[in-house]
Amino acid sequence: MLYDIKNRNLASQGKKRIEWAAKDMPVLASLAKEFAKKKPFKNVRISACLHVTTETANLMLALKAGSAKVRLCASNPLSTQDDVAAALAIEYGIEVFAIKGENNKTYFKHINQALDLKPHLTMDDGADLVSELHKNRTELLRNVVGGTEETTTGVIRLKAMAKEGALRFPILAVNEAQTKHLFDNRYGTGQSTIDGIIRATNKLIAGTTFVVAGYGWCGKGLAKRAEGLGARVIVTEINPIRALEAMMDGYRVMPMKEAAKHADIICTLTGNRDVLDTPHFEAIKEGCIIANSGHFDVEINLKNLKKLATLTSSPRTLVDEYTFPKGKRIFVLGEGRLVNLAAAEGHPPSVMDMSFANQALGAKFILENKGKLENKVYVIPEAVDRVIAEKKLKALGVKIDTLTPVQQKYLESWEEGTA
Repeated sequence: MLYDIKNRNLASQGKKRIEWAAKDMPVLASLAKEFAKKKPFKNVRISACLHVTTETANLMLALKAGSAKVRLCASNPLSTQDDVAAALAIEYGIEVFAIKGENNKTYFKHINQALDLKPHLTMDDGADLVSELHKNRTELLRNVVGGTEETTTGVIRLKAMAKEGALRFPILAVNEAQTKHLFDNRYGTGQSTIDGIIRATNKLIAGTTFVVAGYGWCGKGLAKRAEGLGARVIVTEINPIRALEAMMDGYRVMPMKEAAKHADIICTLTGNRDVLDTPHFEAIKEGCIIANSGHFDVEINLKNLKKLATLTSSPRTLVDEYTFPKGKRIFVLGEGRLVNLAAAEGHPPSVMDMSFANQALGAKFILENKGKLENKVYVIPEAVDRVIAEKKLKALGVKIDTLTPVQQKYLESWEEGTA
């Protein structure tokens, strides 16, 4: 068995944490039991490029229960939990290639080691694995039936590939599932981003001016959590509808260059590059903390920030201090990478339960529809979304109403109106 991890002696610690996370992942556990009986992934090879966390570990175990042969690599150089990687390799016999803090060369080496499995299915978070497969490992494409994509940024990349005719196999956009983005993006990102910022800085959020860049589901979740902790929230946006929504939700809305003048903390969650750049760095006030919770480390233009600074230092773990010629200081968290994973543990397992149920059922759906799907990006079927929601409610002990036959007939009829 092959693997590349930091320290195999961390395996027992990682196993305990994987088991702890499993307690809050009942939907995935129920799927693992079904997979163990029906073996939907028998003789199927899966290359997965995901954040190597306790939650991801439980997804890998569910796939293994279904007889899949799996290789896992990290989808971000700073997101790996080394004890989890060790546990997967040593305790569970899953091939893992991930080390927290790995450089870019090692990061892409690990992606290629995952691809060496010659996968039938891909699982991605950010589309780095699929991109590498299309650019540099094209000889493997003939084996691939399809893939799944976990995050907004990856879906954007893959849709661009499909539009250009470059995508060579179908992709299921897990991120588009309602049981993913309404919960993972909003509640998961909201809580875990705040967690990362606090762990990195020990900063009191109450009373601060907190700027949220981007008001998609992730931005909405973060704004709500920052507000709940007593921050004065400002939202920056490029979309007029989302900007209006933020204003109606009670937040101030303004351009980033103006917001930067007021900010104690700025966090980007846009999926785009250079959200914070030279004009914003020049406008930012002394002592501002800046972080990113978008997938890639391009939202904060660190190259230009380094050009402006005359001195850099690291006053705390995962905190870089940039000092300007006149003494102004800006603090960057987690090297501008995903702060919720670089400085914290990522999303809580209870919310990843649904996201990874989508991954597992999405992979099963692709296999069941082999040869029927075009080379484009598909949304998770609504029926799968409903099954996951129903399983989650059942696990939580929550019951809901059902339509009576009369109500069902009324909804399907056009003849009844004003009584």
